[in-house]
Amino acid sequence: MLKHWQFERYPAKFSRMTRDPNKIASVRISESISVGPGHRLLVICGPCQIESRDHAMKCAATIQKIFASFPNLSLVFKSSYDKANRTSLSGQRGVGLDAGLKILAEIKREFNLPVLTDVHSVEQAEAAAHVVDVLQTPAFLCRQTDFLLGVSKTGKPINVKKGQFLSPEDMRLVAEKIASTGNKNIMLCERGASFGYRDLIVDMRSFEIMKKSGYPVIFDATHSVQSMGGAGGASGGAREFVAPLARAAVATGIHGIFIEAHDSPQNAPSDGPCMIPFAELPELLESISLIRTALGNG
Repeated sequence: MLKHWQFERYPAKFSRMTRDPNKIASVRISESISVGPGHRLLVICGPCQIESRDHAMKCAATIQKIFASFPNLSLVFKSSYDKANRTSLSGQRGVGLDAGLKILAEIKREFNLPVLTDVHSVEQAEAAAHVVDVLQTPAFLCRQTDFLLGVSKTGKPINVKKGQFLSPEDMRLVAEKIASTGNKNIMLCERGASFGYRDLIVDMRSFEIMKKSGYPVIFDATHSVQSMGGAGGASGGAREFVAPLARAAVATGIHGIFIEAHDSPQNAPSDGPCMIPFAELPELLESISLIRTALGNG
């Protein structure tokens, strides 16, 4: 016969996280952009890594031009100065912290766009906080308490990615660590769950579960189709699933979506198989924009 804790464990765990979804806090990204209930859908978009100043500037200009046709979407430009979690030591990592932050600052100034980048240490977070509008914590570091606290203490909005190994219920505990510093500008980002050794799968229930934390929920549509290390020491992916997963996630009522895009994904130094070509980006944005409007949030 089962003991009471054996069959009550999951419901009890879930109930501690239960809140009225209407009480989800809004997070202010910039003077004109906030994410959460009642605000436009946030779209975090850009190339995986900063390849050069000229390439990053061209990407920002192209993306901004594309988004001009979608006034019900809010754009935050994203790119990484260092891809510190490459599968192989030989993987290209980017231009580095100092050069990358200079480029992101120029993009922010030239295009009047909020910018986001990921950080891999407290020291990087402190430096990046002087430039970027949103700090992103990598999925593999979502359980590193001192790292999360250090990033949180910058006071910047944080997009914290859910580890592929973590349940959506446990993101409440991640958020509590960050909020313990007094910084409640938190977004919780789903990027899939491990399905075997290399592949990921997206459980649509996770969006509703993470909403109950009281913080806006973001979906990383491109990293969720990764095959980690599945391309001979580099990450492979299945780009054809990005659009259907993105549409399904937006239909659940999430607050933002993360889409990496590139002018020539086949030539990108990282995550090329997952990124959306610029030529295909308008069609994807149009579909999620229409879904958003159909939900009454357009």
